[in-house]
Amino acid sequence: MFKQIVVAADGSWHSMKAIEKTIELATGRDTKVFVVYAVDSSTSKADVLHNWDTLGISEKRKERLTAICEIAKKEKINYEIKILRGEPVQVIIGFARTTNADLIVIGCRGLNPLQQMVLGSVSHKVMKKASCPVLIMK
Repeated sequence: MFKQIVVAADGSWHSMKAIEKTIELATGRDTKVFVVYAVDSSTSKADVLHNWDTLGISEKRKERLTAICEIAKKEKINYEIKILRGEPVQVIIGFARTTNADLIVIGCRGLNPLQQMVLGSVSHKVMKKASCPVLIMK
């Protein structure tokens, strides 16, 4: 059904729900899964405050994605991890376009209506701007 799926991941609970659904969609099929972790300025600042060296920051980011790799290997999924810099919405949409993705899967933090109105959500913005179908996991 889907030949190329881009799934947004950061190791959070919501992104793991997106990963689980992506694995379900890709299992037993000839599907390539791109796991995209977008690192924006706020993520970088938080990482620097918790780790003082570049190697430590890189290792922490990889650790967040370890569980994803284990699940994908177990299910024999053809996957690739991409850690990309930039604003998450633009990174996810741009990467999906570049790879001709058939689907984007993304988790939803479950903001309340006021938070969504004021802040907007990454998943909502991706859904509005993407040129392919978007599956938002709650």
